[in-house]
Amino acid sequence: MAIRNIVKEGDEVLRKKSKEVKKIDDKILTLLKDMAETMYKAGGVGLAAPQVGILKRVVVIDTGDGLLELINPVITSTNGEQIEVEGCLSVPGLYAEVKRPAEVEVEALNAKGENITIKGKELLAVALCHEIDHLDGILFKDKAIRFLDEDELKDSN
Repeated sequence: MAIRNIVKEGDEVLRKKSKEVKKIDDKILTLLKDMAETMYKAGGVGLAAPQVGILKRVVVIDTGDGLLELINPVITSTNGEQIEVEGCLSVPGLYAEVKRPAEVEVEALNAKGENITIKGKELLAVALCHEIDHLDGILFKDKAIRFLDEDELKDSN
């Protein structure tokens, strides 16, 4: 396992659409492990492969309930809405309110190649939407309702 460099805004890889994973091989499994280690070291709750410079549809998320490793994730249903403050490891220092679904259902493959369905509410719903957006070249700031200044950010914590 290795800590990978997190790509920052301005790198064109963050604006490209990622390719579907056709085969789960050692390279993909290593990517998943490296991404998880990188995410934890950086203090994030999610990381998408484009954020480490790899245009593959691979995401890792941990909102505190354990690590999710998702390959080729697709949002299959949404319900309600919520507005939460988001930040991003690829856009350090920027925070904004973003409107997302309150609940999402995502279908994906796990690291074993098995079909799985994840139902997310609240922070998990936000993280799923945020990371899947990365796979399509979309950054949270593209969907921002309002950007926060430092004082507002302190008040929201």
